[in-house]
Amino acid sequence: MVQKPNMLIIMVDQLRYDCLGYSNQAPVLTPHLDKLASEGMWFDRAYNHIPICGPARQSFVCGRRAEAFGGLWNFSLGMQIGALEPTSYSWARSLQGAGYRNGYIGKWDVHPTYDPTHYGYDLFVSSDEKYRERTKAQYPELAYTEGFFGEIDPLPLEDTRTHQTAAMATALMKQLSEESAGSPWQLRVNFQEPHLPCRPVAEFAAMYPPESIPEWGSFRETFANKPYIQSQQLRNWEIEHYDWADWAPIVARYYAIISQLDDAVGKLLAGLDALGQSENTVVIFTTDHGDMCGGHRMLDKHYVLYEDVVKVPLIVRWPGVIAPGSRCEQFVQTLLDLPPTLLAISEAEPLVDHRLHGESLLPLLLGAEPAGWREEVVASFNGAQFGLYTQRMIRTREWKYIWNCTDVDELYDMYHDPHELHNVIHHPANKTVLAELRKRLYHILYEDGDGIVQNDWMRDQLLEGRKG
Repeated sequence: MVQKPNMLIIMVDQLRYDCLGYSNQAPVLTPHLDKLASEGMWFDRAYNHIPICGPARQSFVCGRRAEAFGGLWNFSLGMQIGALEPTSYSWARSLQGAGYRNGYIGKWDVHPTYDPTHYGYDLFVSSDEKYRERTKAQYPELAYTEGFFGEIDPLPLEDTRTHQTAAMATALMKQLSEESAGSPWQLRVNFQEPHLPCRPVAEFAAMYPPESIPEWGSFRETFANKPYIQSQQLRNWEIEHYDWADWAPIVARYYAIISQLDDAVGKLLAGLDALGQSENTVVIFTTDHGDMCGGHRMLDKHYVLYEDVVKVPLIVRWPGVIAPGSRCEQFVQTLLDLPPTLLAISEAEPLVDHRLHGESLLPLLLGAEPAGWREEVVASFNGAQFGLYTQRMIRTREWKYIWNCTDVDELYDMYHDPHELHNVIHHPANKTVLAELRKRLYHILYEDGDGIVQNDWMRDQLLEGRKG
């Protein structure tokens, strides 16, 4: 009997698709992740379905859109909001039923009270808590002063959070391997980087002089014919007067912490090699969402559904199964498609009473082109620290339509305007395609149980054209 493969799932926080070297876009050096991609499959059109930490991670645990279970925004913001309860479905439990021993380390964001051991994980390490305790004991005078805009980390590289997380994850992986006694294991490793504030050590910061950082293609945003919240967000962050000279050092630190993260991931993968289990381990690398980081002159990721935050990196390496150097150009909903993929790889029992909102990527990983594969991706946003704001997006190869329920909608011609600078929602020539996109969006949201389209008043915005 052939042993089922182990699974190493590496999730980072707030990483743009174009900021890995393998994308051949931004000038960021990521040699370890580039090597991982070259040994497996790189996804050209992977998208996040809700670009905010908590709901995205809750969805990944259960395989459903956040609106279907009430995970609308981060419960850490202090507003009363539901979280994914332990009674909910978790694919990790299905893996346990298929013989897997599961480990989890790092950022959680799924429930304020219950940790991963209540959702199908046998072992859990709160790496950030351990990092804080260790740092406070070893460096009691350490203080960071620059807030969300980042600064140089004075710690030795081996004592930074990136590398401490990698070291703890490597130890947990070794423990799982030893305790599994020949049975397969699944380990989910969650790095906090490159989420702002970005604090690279000096050796990585020196790789990216601010004067060498090119402007994003979207930086000269005017906000003409755009929703008001976008220009207001600049005022919230007090960055409305920033020019590229102000942004370049911030983006440089973002690049630098990504390269530092890449180095930490390289050490984790070296740990897998040292265990002698690389050949029988599926390695998955992705993120929860992207980051504006100066794109459209914005910071962070809220109240927009630009490519900067919804298009994400996805790499899958499976030796002997996925051909090295593979690329997939199909639309993928990363955190919705991975749960059914993991179930398929593990050969878990089919689900009876729980409908997943994604599709298994296994046929794509095997090099097939499945008939009827989706021709669009759908994403949403519901609000964060600056208030509630309902958005839904549908993205095809040619168009992106964003339904802003209480403001002007957005329509972008992605072939001719890839930086999404020109909202052509009111152009008469686009009337037919707009109606079709609204209809397609409605049916996907309705099928997936999004309550916003169960409301007749809101439904009619899409189906009856009651939107200015």
